[in-house]
Order: sequence, then C-alpha cells, then structure tokens
Amino acid sequence: MMRKPLEDIRVVDMTHVWFGPWATMLMADMGAEVIRIEPPWGAIDRISEGLLYGGAPYTFHHLNQNKKDLTLNLKSPEGMRLLKELIKKSDVVIQNMSVGTMEKLGLGYEELKRLNPGIVYAALSGFGQYGPYKNRNCYAAFAEAMSGHTRMTGDGVDPQGPPIEMAMALGDMTPGSLAAMAIIAAIRYRDKTGLGQMIDVAQLDCMVAVNPGITGYFLSGMLNWEMRKKYPTGGIGGIFKAKDGGWVRVGAWSPSAIDNMKKLLNLEEPTKEDCEKFVASMNRDEAVQTLVDADLPAAPIYQLNETVNDLHLAARGMFIDLDHLKAGKVRTANNPIKFSLTPTERKTAAPILGQHNKEILSMILGLSDAEIEELVNNGVVAPT
Repeated sequence: MMRKPLEDIRVVDMTHVWFGPWATMLMADMGAEVIRIEPPWGAIDRISEGLLYGGAPYTFHHLNQNKKDLTLNLKSPEGMRLLKELIKKSDVVIQNMSVGTMEKLGLGYEELKRLNPGIVYAALSGFGQYGPYKNRNCYAAFAEAMSGHTRMTGDGVDPQGPPIEMAMALGDMTPGSLAAMAIIAAIRYRDKTGLGQMIDVAQLDCMVAVNPGITGYFLSGMLNWEMRKKYPTGGIGGIFKAKDGGWVRVGAWSPSAIDNMKKLLNLEEPTKEDCEKFVASMNRDEAVQTLVDADLPAAPIYQLNETVNDLHLAARGMFIDLDHLKAGKVRTANNPIKFSLTPTERKTAAPILGQHNKEILSMILGLSDAEIEELVNNGVVAPT
C-alpha cells in the first residue's frame, strides 16, 4: 500500500524564487522525491542581500522544505551529462527560467522526450511559451497588475485612489498551486497511456483565471466597484475598528446572519454604521466573541505574531519545527491539506547547498567516491 500519493515519483526541480519552488514543495509533501538543481555557487533565491538564516533568506526556508539539493555546473559538459542521466531516471522536469533558456541549454521538450519518452515537462513562466509578451520579464506583482487584482484591491478602498498590491506574492503562489495540480494530472495520464507531455503554465493566465470579476465584467459591462455601487447587495460587512485599536472583520450577508444581526443590535433595519458603532464600543476580542456567540461571521484581523499563536491553527497542526543543518531549529507553516489515508508530511527543512550531492550521485547515478571527488575538484559540483 502506498504511504504517500506521489512516493514513486521523482522530480528534477530546476526552479527558483517562489513560483516554481512552491509547486515542487507541494509535490514533495505528497511523497515525491524532489531534487532541486542549483549551480555550485547557489541559486539566486538562496543568495540574498537581506537577512540570512543558515545561509538562506526566510523565503527559501519557507518554499524548499522536504527537498533534496544537488549542485551541478551546467556550463560544464560533465554537469550537463549528469543532469541528462538524472532526467532519464525521473518522472518530471519543472523549470521557471526565461522563455527559451531550456532550448539554449539543449534541454527543450524534444530533447527531453528523446531522453525520456514518458517525461512530464512543466515550463513555468510569466506570460507563457508563446504570445506577444512571451519574452517579457515577469514577477508576481506584474501578473497581479495585468489580471486586474491590483486595481480591484485598490478599488475596494477607493475607486478614485491608487491601486494596492496584494501581500506576499499571490501571483506566484496561486500559479504554483495550479502548476502542481497540472503536473499530477499529467502523471495520471502518463500512468494510463505511457505518454508524457509538456505543460505550459503562465502566471498571467492563472491570475486571470482566478479573478471572477472578469466574468462579472463580461456579463454586465461594468467594473466591479461600479456593480457594487449601482446594485448594492444585502448584508452588513466591513472592517471595523474596536475600542482598543484592534480591527474586526464582519460579514453578515446571508438572510439568517442578517436576522441574527437584527437580534443582536435590537434594530429592525441595522446598517453598516450601526455595526461599526457596536464594534467600536468593545475591545477587539470581546467584539469578535460577542458576534460569534450571536452566530455571526466575524474574525479578528491579526498581525503575524498573533497568527502564529492562534490556538485553532495550533490544533490543526499548522506550525511545525524542523532541524536545519546551519540555521538550527526552524519553525514554519505546515502543509494545509489533511488526507485521511495518505497524510502529507514535512520531514526536512530546506536543504543547504549541495546537501544531497553524494546521495544522489552515488545512489541514483551510480558514481564512486573517487568520481564524485573528481567532480568537486573540477568545479562540476560544490563541496559539501
């Protein structure tokens, strides 16, 4: 019996920064052996001018758990040969380099198919592998901007005010989640037919797909804020400030919730302003508890230091401690998905540079200690 859904899958991870590493970590949590490929001097997301913890920024620690790390100098013929040998023994190749880079390396899809006809190849990029913008540089913020999210976030505050960017690069994390889902679907197809395939995942495409406001515009011809103004929906909701300076999110939109709000406030037609005054009369946590006790949807608005100390999240196992070879004990967020038979598991912290060189080169590629030492001496792999 399989203990993990992807425990028989090996992934060659040629990604960096946020978009790709998030996708591959999700797969690693489900049992895949994810081998991250880095140059001997370290990938750009490991190297940072900001705070480093055990040689890497906090984002690297967050996005690269459960992975193995192999350093290969792909500018050397021997490094490229070893990568190709690894691809022959793998199920998935995933990368989020600039469009055309894999082809320049001699690793386009046609070559990958020649090496391994069953390979699932995921090419992640900002704008996709074709189209007028394919060669443009892209970051999460650009995909959020062009898909309407940035303007719509600002419109929620003031349609006449400036756009407001989403926090923590959801333009990376959302496409990364969709990429992981697509890869798993392609693996299922491969397992049934023996055929691998190429997957083209673009950040902008993904952020457009997760914006229901686009369909609203097609149907109504109005921007989202214009729809809200012309056709206000029922309910009482908003972000309200409490007496102690804290903030509360209230969202009483269903008929039953509105009835409960009427009972709580003892008003026949309560308004947003009435709810605002009610929250302002109490401290934040008191207001939340009072609303929840009245069977009304409400939540405190947390700073991160409160999020990580929430009792419910602790009960759900959302924070774990992992031992890092250089940073020591690292406390981090856990995988959020709960399987009844094949639970996800975070076993290892983000790897140090080349941490698994010897294991991969010897156990998977069959190199001797002497051959590995020669690779180190020739600068093909980093010393560990």
